Amino acid sequence: MLLLRGYDTLSEAGKKRLDDVFVTDDPSQELVAAWGVKEALRLMLSESNPASVQDRKAFFERQVKAAAMKETDRLLATVTKWWPEIQTLLTTRVTTAKVEAANTMIKNIKRIARGFRNPTNYQSRILLRSAARTVA
Repeated sequence: MLLLRGYDTLSEAGKKRLDDVFVTDDPSQELVAAWGVKEALRLMLSESNPASVQDRKAFFERQVKAAAMKETDRLLATVTKWWPEIQTLLTTRVTTAKVEAANTMIKNIKRIARGFRNPTNYQSRILLRSAARTVA
């Protein structure tokens, strides 16, 4: 669980335990390198100031190069490919998560019903489920 937490959110005892894990259980230093990339990505995604985002992106790229693993290289390629979208998210903090959730809900309704013959019933079921989620 220590590996999943942000370093800045750990207590002093947690930081010491994490450091001990890296020293005793990671002779190849691959785990600490991957964890460093994760932390750099987490810090980059938590930033909203455009100048700071660029600094954190450069730090993330340095961490990936230092890790020298094919998995982290693929992660960097994905972040680079999606950078305009990521940058928009970081500056505006606007996502399409609600739309994606609604689409998933509609697909699940369709799957459960095993095909509607009456489009009005299909629309009613979607609206009813959507209203139930809004109230709850």
